[in-house]
Amino acid sequence: MSPLLRTVPALVLMATATAALAAPAPPGKAPVDLLPPTTPSASPADKAAADPATVPSPAAMPVPAPAPVPAVPAPVPLAHWGKADAAALLGVIEGIAGDGLFAADYKPAELRAAIAVGEGGALDAAAGQSFTWLAEDLRDGRTPIPARVQYFALDPDMDLHPTPALMAQALAAHDIAGVLAALDPVHPDYAVLRSALAALPGGTAGTGPQATLIRANMDRWRWLAHDMGTAYLITNVPEYQLRLTVNDKIIRTYRTIVGKPGRTATPQLSETVQAVVFNPTWTVPQSIVVGEGLGQRLLGSRNAVVSGGYRATRAANGMMTVVQQPGPNNSLGLMKIDMPNPHAIYLHDTPSRGLFNSTVRAFSHGCVRTERAQELGMTMAILGAGMTPEQGVANAMSGKYTRVTMTRTFPVYITYFTMAQDITGKLSTFADIYKRDAPLLASFAQPRQLKTSQRISSEAIVKLDNPL
Repeated sequence: MSPLLRTVPALVLMATATAALAAPAPPGKAPVDLLPPTTPSASPADKAAADPATVPSPAAMPVPAPAPVPAVPAPVPLAHWGKADAAALLGVIEGIAGDGLFAADYKPAELRAAIAVGEGGALDAAAGQSFTWLAEDLRDGRTPIPARVQYFALDPDMDLHPTPALMAQALAAHDIAGVLAALDPVHPDYAVLRSALAALPGGTAGTGPQATLIRANMDRWRWLAHDMGTAYLITNVPEYQLRLTVNDKIIRTYRTIVGKPGRTATPQLSETVQAVVFNPTWTVPQSIVVGEGLGQRLLGSRNAVVSGGYRATRAANGMMTVVQQPGPNNSLGLMKIDMPNPHAIYLHDTPSRGLFNSTVRAFSHGCVRTERAQELGMTMAILGAGMTPEQGVANAMSGKYTRVTMTRTFPVYITYFTMAQDITGKLSTFADIYKRDAPLLASFAQPRQLKTSQRISSEAIVKLDNPL
């Protein structure tokens, strides 16, 4: 038996995890293979950006310009509201503090006055507006997109559960409360935060810093897809931890190293694993090849290869390319999770594994370095591509670039929670390393803003393709 196989305790978990994947999904969960995509299909340029061996030059793939803030969408057509359904909606609004939202945002006084007048246009307008605003916030989050710093985790729920369809369903079934309650995040952390809010001295009406922080992090769960999948990877950047989760239960955890504050901060993403790469290559960015003179130094050497395993070439147009070959000194380490995105963010190994022992681990240029990366890669290949443990070990030990394509959809969520359950299940707070809480908390101190069609941050996309 390979020494690596003997030292990988997570492989013992694979039978359990595989059985969990094969078992019927919990209520409200679709099988992984049937999940709708959580992000738009990646373009060829996006796919190339995630694989350092095929990254084009900056001239070939310019960084997209910030998207303009779109206009407010047209109002939802009025539906007919009976007094009983409107009263049920008013009851939900009056108790919405339990979900960390504010009843005043949804015009309860106007709705109450319209109910008193009776059925007609005024009630249809008041109830329709209150339902629309409440459904939007429960489904998509109350926080305006500009207050979600570096937020690029496109949430599909607006497309899967459009507001007019929700309203029609609620009115047809005369179940206003049930339809709205079904929009609550189903991840266990949301229920823990909700209980913590209710347990505060002021209850759900509390106004102190603790209550505000709980509400803000409850809202962060609404920014993610309601159905996150049966099996997925999720990393909470401020916690420096990655979780492999099956049926909302943690199968394995891995310490992480994330981006340094500033331009190289790790963004919030929702992506899909396309492949596991064992013994990856790394195409060095032009900022290092040209800007730091690495290409010229290598081309001036006899073999254009140095001890770091770099290989340099010059194209007919004069452009220099430097690719670091597979090996223990490769800047990506011995494994990379290929999840195409325009930021060139991925999960990968590192030759500097001693940094995982640090308490604060914000050292990277944006990518998420993962401890025990070979174990993670083999685990993903087993769960996501049907590979045997022996095949996984053989790929890892070969020393050759090997790309294993996923045959099962595997979402990856890169999140930013400053209050959440830690890997032991304890509700904890985490340092706001990128100072993203302030705009979120400020938005909660202001009246609710009307939603626009903007779905992700309009901040510039920074291509963070340097793992050093």
